[in-house]
Amino acid sequence: MIDSSLRRRALFTAGGAVAGSIAVGAAAQPAAAATPRPAGPRAALKALLDGNRRFVTGHARHPHQTVRRLHEVSTAQHPFAVLLGCADSRVSPELLFDQGIGDLFDDRVAGNIVDDLLLGSMEYAIEEFAPPLVLVLGHERCGAISATLNAIATGTSAPGHIQTIVDALRPIVTPYVNAADGVEKAVRANIRAQAAALIERSEIVREKVERHELAVVGARYDLDTGVVTVL
Repeated sequence: MIDSSLRRRALFTAGGAVAGSIAVGAAAQPAAAATPRPAGPRAALKALLDGNRRFVTGHARHPHQTVRRLHEVSTAQHPFAVLLGCADSRVSPELLFDQGIGDLFDDRVAGNIVDDLLLGSMEYAIEEFAPPLVLVLGHERCGAISATLNAIATGTSAPGHIQTIVDALRPIVTPYVNAADGVEKAVRANIRAQAAALIERSEIVREKVERHELAVVGARYDLDTGVVTVL
């Protein structure tokens, strides 16, 4: 029997419609492939936390943000981490982790929620680029969390498609509606829940985690200090 991961790899490397329409795949030109990137989950997480430390202390190096880097990755990308983050304008991963073009594969949506569309995007990156790390990044005073807690507490509905976000977060944050510091507790609970959902819902993610090829880590960004803390 052919291993499921090999079948999936064949789909991508065969130049299938999905891979071809999104980006040039693993059979890339050597310029980007030769760019050093952290090897293994621990090194990848350390690279992010080291970058965050530089950002917070005012010593950002702004790596991989040159025209030369732009040309290096123009025909291929090899990000070392996939990030599921909130769409908040204050939480830009390349800035707060002091990274550059082609380093991170960002998937961002209000509330950093794992749905089928986001999961497909993340699975594509994991299959195609083999990054050693997936980071689920929530943040302090998340508006999506606050809005959901408020809707539950008041028995009201959010306008338009915002209600979709509320519905997705409701099962996770409901226990914290009347809790002291409920938003912060719900933010942390949501980060952990979304990280767990990635492994539970995705065979692709689960297989790589079981083989120790990939780590899924949850973290919280502090809006006041800029510090990222691993949960």
